[in-house]
Amino acid sequence: MQISREQLVQVLRTEGDNDTADKVEGDLPEQIDTDRDGDALAAAGLDRTQLMAKLAGGAFGGTLSP
Repeated sequence: MQISREQLVQVLRTEGDNDTADKVEGDLPEQIDTDRDGDALAAAGLDRTQLMAKLAGGAFGGTLSP
């Protein structure tokens, strides 16, 4: 799954998770591929399950690419 770094950062900041948002901004590419960037996401404190939960909650809207 691919998501833009900007959208992920925005969702994290909306949720009040500014520390993780800062890590994402500094460590991940502009276009995040959850498979390719899994280690960097984990280093920022996120995993694929957490991202999917955010998606299920509608946090990312229709901005994802499979």
